[in-house]
Amino acid sequence: GFAFVAQRMGMTHMGPFTFNAIRFSLGAISLLPVLRWIRRHGLEQSPITLRQSLLPGLTTGLVLFASASLQQMGLVGTSANKAGFITGLYVILVPLLGLVWGRRTHLAHWLGAVLAVVGLYFLSVQKGFVISKFDLVVLAGAFVWAVHVHLIARYSSRVGAIRLSLMQFAVCGVLSALSALLFERISIEGILGGIGPILYGAFLSVGVAYTLQVVAQRTADPTHAVVILSLEGAFAALGGWLVLKEFIPLRGLLGCGLILMGTLISQFLGNHRKNGMNSVD
Repeated sequence: GFAFVAQRMGMTHMGPFTFNAIRFSLGAISLLPVLRWIRRHGLEQSPITLRQSLLPGLTTGLVLFASASLQQMGLVGTSANKAGFITGLYVILVPLLGLVWGRRTHLAHWLGAVLAVVGLYFLSVQKGFVISKFDLVVLAGAFVWAVHVHLIARYSSRVGAIRLSLMQFAVCGVLSALSALLFERISIEGILGGIGPILYGAFLSVGVAYTLQVVAQRTADPTHAVVILSLEGAFAALGGWLVLKEFIPLRGLLGCGLILMGTLISQFLGNHRKNGMNSVD
């Protein structure tokens, strides 16, 4: 959630593709020693070869690039609060996509998702809600984020969490770099000016948080996982208050409470559900 603060700060110094190119490339590099350590100690659980893991890595990396780029481009013309709410709609989109793909969702997860979306609305939307073209870009990104969650659930156990994370970050970094070269003006001054947000976004947001998501989704139900991930909206608000000195009104605190309530309901009432995803190769 604190990565939203880093993204906003970084965008004042460089374009969205440049920021993502450096962020995800460094995130991939940060996992190289981790993957080497795992292989040295024989802890890699994936039974498939590197060649067999190329398609999952390329697919998740392409979807990650699309979702991250749409979110960053949408932030150019809309508020962070509104973008956070629209992006958070993937909490509902994930179980809907699950239905399309034949995955049944526990009632507690649906209830948790609805509470999370209502909470995100109270947290992020303070006045009249008017849809702009930038909001539609962010909404398109939310759909792609939902697809990404399902892809991670499908491939994380098969490929291996660290290997899949490294591959998708590398693909996203390369595609972002190519886009930056085509559409943006890249300057050393801008990169150095935003080095703090870049390092946070690379090592803590990408290297740690995204990787932990892949590790956890080896066994977590996608709908359950995405309700927990909705807490990023609350942590983004907390980060804005701590770092950017943004004020959180009572309405926003109510929204945070609803998100937390939705997470707890999904966790404790729906956690007993078992399905085919709850096994590790």
